[in-house]
Order: sequence, then structure tokens, then C-alpha cells
Amino acid sequence: MIVLVINCGSSSLKYQVYRMPEREVLARGIVEKIGDQGSLLTHRRGDEKHPLACPIPDHQEAARLVLEALACPRRGVLRQVSDIGAVGHRVVHGGEAYSGSVRVDAQVMRAVEDCCELAPLHNPANLTGIRAVEAALPGVPMAAVFDTAFHQTLPKKAFLYPVRHDLYTRHRVRKYGFHGSSHQYVAARAAALLGKPADQANLIICHLGNGASITAVRGGRSVDTTMGFTPLAGLMMGTRCGDIDPAIPLFLQAKPEFPGPADVDRVLNKESGLWGVSGGLSDLRDLHAAAAQEGPGSRAALALEMFAYRVKGFVGMYCAVLGRVDAVVFTAGIGENDHAVRAMALEDLGEALGVALDAERNAAAVGGREGDISAEGSRVRVLVVPTDEEGFIAHEAYRLCGGA
Repeated sequence: MIVLVINCGSSSLKYQVYRMPEREVLARGIVEKIGDQGSLLTHRRGDEKHPLACPIPDHQEAARLVLEALACPRRGVLRQVSDIGAVGHRVVHGGEAYSGSVRVDAQVMRAVEDCCELAPLHNPANLTGIRAVEAALPGVPMAAVFDTAFHQTLPKKAFLYPVRHDLYTRHRVRKYGFHGSSHQYVAARAAALLGKPADQANLIICHLGNGASITAVRGGRSVDTTMGFTPLAGLMMGTRCGDIDPAIPLFLQAKPEFPGPADVDRVLNKESGLWGVSGGLSDLRDLHAAAAQEGPGSRAALALEMFAYRVKGFVGMYCAVLGRVDAVVFTAGIGENDHAVRAMALEDLGEALGVALDAERNAAAVGGREGDISAEGSRVRVLVVPTDEEGFIAHEAYRLCGGA
């Protein structure tokens, strides 16, 4: 079966095409600046790159151009658009309605729309993508794969906030967690590497990228996670602050330079984290280069130290939550490639928590390589597992839409 995976943003549409169940990637690409000047479709087939600059006024036109590229005799991978047997959509927020992926129908569409209040930057775009593909591929079954679904197993003591209870019952204020597709995929893969059934593995999964989250997994189920009501909570990230004193936004709003909530929101989401501490750098490669050039006391070095310190804090917390830990698992861009951050984050945890790295194995585990980087005798294994969110979405669409 051919499965098309779609990830829609407010002005973008990312896609990958898979042959399932082999999980063979046939093509991928992105449509950027939808509805704006300079809109561009970049289609990739293997090592070939095919850019197409043209007016793309809306997501429906973007979907049409993607399908045209996929069936193009010169650069496409399909004989015809009707070869597509299913479509999988990444949907950020499913609220409490969904604890797993589902086939898209009218009820699911209403639920996604109902969660737009909870994810105003993402769910409207995800809904637009579903409608655009539905118009372009009428009758083709679609699946919605929710970022929040994996974390619906959190117990109340973990997902409720210590605020007035009616804020939860009336306004749905609670911890939801995100990056669920990544955490779920990595949890299953890590259990396989450990030679354990997924329902017997206790894991701490560190999804470290520009957006970052850590999840405690007990027996294959998420029991706590760092992101909360929004993806702003938890770890310090590329440009997001992560956990801070909740009085800080109120304090800032009283200052003349922050005349409204949108100004504070901008600072916390786009001008904080690694970028804010370092003075404008959020890419780890740039931060390491600046720290090497400017020395240990530099703001770049401080940003790296703060990031690793916060990862270490949550690893320690989730060791306490789980009691028994089989492995700490690193994934996503930083987790898979930055051996220095991994070493800093787990430094001195051998005696207290039984987590110890092998320096040579750690240094070699870069570039998307899967492997065990534990030191001999480490009570808790340390793994690097490359994530595959798109592959997971393709698998779910294949499973739900009649392929399995």
C-alpha cells in the first residue's frame, strides 16, 4: 500500500510517501510560504531535489501541487494519484478525546476543531491540511495521529495542576504532553533493543531537539512527561523557556516594554531558551563553536550547561518516579547527534542512579546511528535511538486504513 504522510503548518505542508508495510520512503518534500510571496514546493526523490517556485494561495492548491509532483512522469514516484491507498495526518492536539490514532470521520474532525482553543497555532493548520487532502483525494481513507495521545495514560496525580479544580473541569487546564508519536515509537524500539517486551520496559526517553521533552515510560505507557498544557513547559529548548516561576509573565506585563500578553508570549516562546541565554544562538553546532571560541565563561557555554543541567534534573526526577529504570534513551536532533550534551547530562549519575556512559561508544553514536552507549557495569543502560515520527504515522495509517 502507498501511504502519504502529511504534516501541515499555518503556511507550510510537509509530506512523505511510503510503500507499506516495508516503510520504504519513496519521496518527501515541503511546500513553504503558502499564501505569501515566494511560495515554494521542494520535492525530493532519493538524492534528487526538484524545486518549484510558483504562486500557492492556499493549502488546497499546495495539496494539488504535491499530488501532481508525486505522479509526474519525470520526477514523480507514482503511476497515478489513485495509487495512494491511505493518508496519515499529524495532528498536534486530541485533548482527552483520543488515547490513540483514529480514522478520520466527521466526529474526529469536530474533535480536532474543538481542540483549536488548546492548540491555536497548530490544530487549525492540521484541520486545514485534512480538508485540503480530502478535497484532492476524495474517498481515500485518512488517519489522524495525535501528539497528545500517548500521554493520555498519565495518572491524575501527574496530569493535574495544583490550581482550582474547576479550571480543569470547565476549561480543560491540565498537562497534556506532546511529541507523543516520537516517544511511542522510541519506547517500542528501545524495548526491542533491550530484548524486553514493550509492556515490561521502564524507560526515560529524552527527545532533545529545538523542541525538547522527556517522558517517563512504565511498562510501555507514559506516566509523566515534561511538556504540559502547552509545549512551552518543561525543558529549556531552542527558543522556549521551559519551566519558570509562573509569576514572571505577570511581572513582565507590568513593564512598559511589554504592553500586552502577546509581547510576553513572544519572549517566552521565541526569544528565550538557548537563544535567549546565548544572545541569539539556538543551533547546538553554533553554540559549541561559540563556546570553544569564547571560553568557559561565555554565554554560549552557559546555555549549554543550563540545557544539560535541566535534562539531568528531569532524568533524576523520573528515576524516582519509575523506581526501576531499564534505560535512559536519547533521540531527536540533539539527542541523536550531540555526544557532548549527552555526556554533560549524565555526568556523575553513576554512583547515585547507576547511569554511566562509555566515552568511546558515546562519541561514536552520531549521525543517526542506533546503539548502546552504556559503560560496562552500568546498572541502567543508555541508548541512542533515532526517532521516526513520519514512519510511525505511516504505520498507523496503514494499520487503520485496511493495510494490516
